[in-house]
Amino acid sequence: MPRFDIYKTLSQTGDSIKQLSVFNPLTIHKKGTKAKAIFALALVCFFWGTTWLASKEGVRYTPALQLTGIRQIIAGICYVIFFLIKGARLPKGKEWIPILVLSFLNFVLSNGLSTWGVKYISAGLGSIMGAIFPLWLVVIGLLSAKSKIPLKAILGLVLGFSGVCIIFYEHLDDFLNPDFRFGIILSLTATFTWALGTLYTKKQAAYFNPYFSLGLQMLISGISLSVFTQVANTPHLKTAIAFNEIPWQSWAAIGYLVIFGSLIAFICYLYALQNLPTAQASIYAYVNPMVAVLCGWIIFNEKLTMFIAIGGLVTILGVYLVNKAFKAIPAMEQPEAEGI
Repeated sequence: MPRFDIYKTLSQTGDSIKQLSVFNPLTIHKKGTKAKAIFALALVCFFWGTTWLASKEGVRYTPALQLTGIRQIIAGICYVIFFLIKGARLPKGKEWIPILVLSFLNFVLSNGLSTWGVKYISAGLGSIMGAIFPLWLVVIGLLSAKSKIPLKAILGLVLGFSGVCIIFYEHLDDFLNPDFRFGIILSLTATFTWALGTLYTKKQAAYFNPYFSLGLQMLISGISLSVFTQVANTPHLKTAIAFNEIPWQSWAAIGYLVIFGSLIAFICYLYALQNLPTAQASIYAYVNPMVAVLCGWIIFNEKLTMFIAIGGLVTILGVYLVNKAFKAIPAMEQPEAEGI
C-alpha cells in the first residue's frame, strides 16, 4: 500500500475514534452541547431499553400492578417536589381533567398493563409490542379520520403488521398457552391505550406545564394502582403482597426503574430533544427494542432467533415509516413515548 494511502487510512481511523469518544463518560464534560446531547440520547436508548428487563425481573417476585404503583408513586413524588420547589403552580379547575384522563390512559393502563404483560412473555417481545403503538394511530385514523391517511403511513402499517406476523410465526404453538395469550393481550391493550392517550393529548391544548403534569399523572396513577391492588387482593386474585414480603430483587428493580427509567433517562431525553433535531432525538424508539432483545438474550437467555431478528427489523421499519409520514404533517406530529 502506498505511503499516502496508509496515512489516509490512519487519519480516517483517527477521525472515527474521535467520533466515538463522545460516548466516553470521563471526557463528556469537556465536549460541546451537541456532543453532550448525543451522549444523553445514547443513555436514553440504553436505559429505556433495559427498563423492560428490570420490569421482567421485578414481576418475578411481586405482583405487576403493585410493583408499577410503587414505582410511579416514588417517581411522581420526585417530579412533583422538584417542580413545587421551582415554583410551579398546581392545576386549577378544568386543568385537572386532561391530567386525570392521561394518568388513566398512559400510566394506569399503558404502563401498568405492559409491566403486567412481561410476566407472561419475554422482555424483548414486550418491547417490540410496545414499539408498535404508532400503528394503532393509523388503524384509528383509517376508521375515523376525515382527511386522507398518507400512503407512507399505510405502507408502514402493512410492514409493521407483516413484521409482527414474522415474529409470531414461531410462537404459534405458544398461543395454546393461556398465559402467553394473556401476556400478548395485555401488551397490545397497553399500546392501544397509549395511542388513545396520544390522540387525546393532540386535542387538548397544553395550557399546563407538561413536565409537571407528567409527575402528577405518575403520582395519581401510582396511588390509584396501589389502592386497587389492596382492595382487589384476594386468595384467588393475588394483586398485592405485604411490604415486608417484597424481596430485594423487586426493590432493586423498582429502584432501577425510578432512577434510570423515570428520572435520569427522561432528563437526558429532554436535554437531547432541546439540542438535537426531533427526527434525530426520536431514534431511541427504534433502538429500545433492539437493546431489550439483546439484553434479554444475554441476561435472561431469552430466545433470539432469525424470526425475531427479521420480524423485529421489519416491524421497526414499519413504525419508522408511520412516524415519518405523520411528522411530514405538522398537525399530526406525535409526542414521543417513554419506555416501559
